[in-house]
Amino acid sequence: MRIIDYPTIIKLAWANFDNSKTIVHVEDISAKVSTNHVFRVKFDNDDMIIAKLSYFGTYEHFKEDHQIIHALSNNLLYPFENVLAKSLVKDNEVYTYRFQQGEIDAWVVFYNPIRSLHRLPRRLDEEHIRKLGTEIAKFHKACARVSTVLPKAYKTLRSDIQDLLNILNTEVGEFEHRMHIDDLKKQCEIFLENRQKLVAKTVETMPVFMDWNIGNFSVTKNLELYSRWDYDWFRISYRVMDFYFFSRVVSNVGDRTVFSYYIGPLMEDRFIIFLQEYHKVYPLTENEVRFMKEAYRFFILNYVIKYGRYFFHRTYATKLQREAYEIYFPSIEKEFDADKILKALNL
Repeated sequence: MRIIDYPTIIKLAWANFDNSKTIVHVEDISAKVSTNHVFRVKFDNDDMIIAKLSYFGTYEHFKEDHQIIHALSNNLLYPFENVLAKSLVKDNEVYTYRFQQGEIDAWVVFYNPIRSLHRLPRRLDEEHIRKLGTEIAKFHKACARVSTVLPKAYKTLRSDIQDLLNILNTEVGEFEHRMHIDDLKKQCEIFLENRQKLVAKTVETMPVFMDWNIGNFSVTKNLELYSRWDYDWFRISYRVMDFYFFSRVVSNVGDRTVFSYYIGPLMEDRFIIFLQEYHKVYPLTENEVRFMKEAYRFFILNYVIKYGRYFFHRTYATKLQREAYEIYFPSIEKEFDADKILKALNL
């Protein structure tokens, strides 16, 4: 197993960016649930920045992701102009640093720290849910308005699932998923077919953030969205991809920041309240509502099956993958009731 000296790499990255200030402390503040590592960096003059280090995927894709993030953060207008952290820039480009030594290939980007205000309670009341639905609809609308100025993204939902199918057709993929290979291929084909039927060329793509939870964003006293501050990446996607995470935020049991992947929160009455308020501001189509179960299927295929062993401890990844076959996949057709949501939205 390779050992990576994160502080040393960060210090080298900073020296290449600006050697006029010396780093005196590097503190790991990572959530420790993915291959991204986040650090609070302090300098000898008491200034502070945030460093994010990754080694998953490719450097070219890492650089592209952060160019997109930077373009979005600098083009969102009031009241969302300060929602996202701003990357540091050198020579008019987002500064990224690549460290290569032996088998280690790691990349760094720096952010100005983002301020946070009030956090919502772990279990929301109806007022919170209604306000959150309104605010996220406004935020998605603001993102959609600037989507045309963002650099082109290399990843799509279709490419991710096609990539999983390609993996399943290799010897490694066949061995790793040998007990369920046919089931997985079927799930991938269902997703691709329904994506084509429901949203291809009919629903615009836009910057959509992944993995919202109570700990990832803050609000004003009036419950308006103020900041999203976990310095995470995002992808170009359909806005309904966010809904699974918000269903966990407004769930009756409280914010599901522990990694449970049950479909149940999508069908709770509390989440339908969220969708009703969202729909008033940024109306949904019938096909988008019907695609919500495909968004759920995508999360299971991509983040539990394909990337689970990268995002979670091996033992926990194995547990989640076992549950995918026993619980998650069977629940998609059984528990998701699009007609219930459509009726609530008068569609």
